[in-house]
Amino acid sequence: MACKLEQTLIDMICADTAMLDVLRGVRSLELPDSWAAAGFIRNCVWDRLHAFKEPTPLNDIDVVYFDPTDLNKETEKQFEAILEEALPGKPWSVKNQARMAAVNGDPPYRDSAHALACWCETPTPIGARLTSDDQIELIAPLGLGDLFDLIVRPTPHAHAHLDKLAQYRERMARKDWPRFWPKVKVLNL
Repeated sequence: MACKLEQTLIDMICADTAMLDVLRGVRSLELPDSWAAAGFIRNCVWDRLHAFKEPTPLNDIDVVYFDPTDLNKETEKQFEAILEEALPGKPWSVKNQARMAAVNGDPPYRDSAHALACWCETPTPIGARLTSDDQIELIAPLGLGDLFDLIVRPTPHAHAHLDKLAQYRERMARKDWPRFWPKVKVLNL
């Protein structure tokens, strides 16, 4: 049985036909260790916690997967094109996390969960996918607490690396999430 926050998130996703369409599209790619993540999940939760009637537009729909056998960036673009054809007009961003470790200046990631744990802020490294039997499965290597508590703070990975902490600060200044979601509290460390 999923914990209460996990079940709440699953219920939110199940109630949103557009999110389910995205998850079906991602599933159709049959990518290893693949998830729709980041703002796709975060924005949904924050919109609901703010009682917004309309969803906040997404800058992109992050699709993460883990395939160390094909580190070609063009492969990711091909998957974006397939998703665009299936669900046109959506801002797809498909990234192989096995490739992104080098891009991010990190040691190799073990899998998608490890990659997500190395992101900058705590409410973002969360993903969902639709299983073959139409169940929602979640990945949240740092938990769901900060997401539902509307708290943004650096991840342990960001705390351990000065460049990542600087990246966190720059990202928070650029994103200015409290402007869109006034209940969100960003911890500036």
